[in-house]
Amino acid sequence: MSFEQEAGRFRKTFLSLADEIAKVIVGQRETVEGVLTCLFAGGNCLIEGVPGLGKTLLVKTLSQAIDLKFSRIQFTPDLMPADIIGTEIIHIDESGAKSLKFRPGPVFAQVILADEINRATPKTQSALLEAMQEHRVTVGGVTHPLEEPFLVIATENPLEMEGTYLLPEAQLDRFFMKLDVPFSSREDLNSILDRTTGAEEASAHGILDAAGILAARKVVRQVVAAPEVKDYCSRIVLATHPEVAGAPEAARKFLKWGASPRGAQALLLAGKVHALLAERYNVSFHDVQRIALPALRHRIAPNFEAQADGLKEDEILRRILESVPTAEKAMVG
Repeated sequence: MSFEQEAGRFRKTFLSLADEIAKVIVGQRETVEGVLTCLFAGGNCLIEGVPGLGKTLLVKTLSQAIDLKFSRIQFTPDLMPADIIGTEIIHIDESGAKSLKFRPGPVFAQVILADEINRATPKTQSALLEAMQEHRVTVGGVTHPLEEPFLVIATENPLEMEGTYLLPEAQLDRFFMKLDVPFSSREDLNSILDRTTGAEEASAHGILDAAGILAARKVVRQVVAAPEVKDYCSRIVLATHPEVAGAPEAARKFLKWGASPRGAQALLLAGKVHALLAERYNVSFHDVQRIALPALRHRIAPNFEAQADGLKEDEILRRILESVPTAEKAMVG
């Protein structure tokens, strides 16, 4: 099969999954496509929104549409790391001999819903770090690999809400994207009422398995990115660092620190997904610009001046993007 045929199949699969999820989730198309971008790019996803917007339902619906092992972890203040990764227990065999035996936790699945992750303490939140980055868990000096494909999708409530904790910066950086869920429109609310208060309950059906997901990820990796586009991703990330020489005013004035190299990786990989959806086989500057906000908004830290002026991460990033020319504009200048 040629790459053009594989790319066409990828696009069809992506849109079919989005349509299948839309049978249950009303509206929120941009959020759905963001989650699917993370799935096919091989990255974890963080979804933020006030309660009741369907964040948990979205992840559960995705798990119905793909044939993978699903596990939900409800994060609460009293949740302990062992409740997530598992623990060693004393095992007594038939002869009465005692030994330690590992009992896997709920992280040993393929799609992990970390529900309301910022309601647990930072110590418990950090229990997912190794699993998210290296797809393995180490307990008692023994490393246990996790089954591929592996994906963590976490939901969180806005930090302004009571009973929430800041996610550690190291963990935030391990999320490929952070998606903000907007409130539903009037039309969507009416559709939600029709679907949730009627006699029939909407559901999604499985249309993709593990082998299909891994194959789709290989197709994404084959999309071409010109050196100028890769350099554009690097320059955007560097422009978020206030200490770098030549940093734009928005970074120097409003940021404490900028995005890590993972931010550049997210820009390029997500750009490849968007290129395939646009029926192209190479990444454009526009592809990178389209996904810059969800790829970087959780990787920068506004300072006190930004908070005093009421500037959120997205507005700061927009100003930074406006100040970073593409290679074409740079050559014209």
